[in-house]
Amino acid sequence: MTTLSSHDFDFLHGPWRVTHRRLRERLCGSDDWQSFDGSCSAHPVLGGQGIVDDNLLNLPDGSYHAVTLRAHDPQTGRWSIWWLDDRHPHRLDVPVVGSFDQGVGTFFADDELDGRAIRVRFRWTDTHTASPLWEQAFSIDAGATWEVNWTMCFHRQHTA
Repeated sequence: MTTLSSHDFDFLHGPWRVTHRRLRERLCGSDDWQSFDGSCSAHPVLGGQGIVDDNLLNLPDGSYHAVTLRAHDPQTGRWSIWWLDDRHPHRLDVPVVGSFDQGVGTFFADDELDGRAIRVRFRWTDTHTASPLWEQAFSIDAGATWEVNWTMCFHRQHTA
């Protein structure tokens, strides 16, 4: 049985311009942010139980392509989200897993960065607006404190 939560990411369907802002260095107390643009096009898959988006990220030192795959578990109402990019075509990132509550999506994973264990958090907000927001944060103390290190603001692209 499909639950309403299988439609949590419906807001993302279609083409977007994306404004990125990310820390140049992570988990070292840096406040040196880098801004760049990109694009994203998302569509449903898996009979509506998933969504995939194709991304272009235009970093100042070169562009790259990436794919986000999201799969919904109708039994738990939770989503799993994976990232794959063309800089590392043989590495699928550890999935972040979570759900939406009152329009805010929060997803977590345990991973590592430069050999250190970290907790990863993705958060989606403003999903009922024309400019939804995504942020990524890392924690080195099991989630007691978080460093937001990447934000993305989505702007709907209108097709002719």
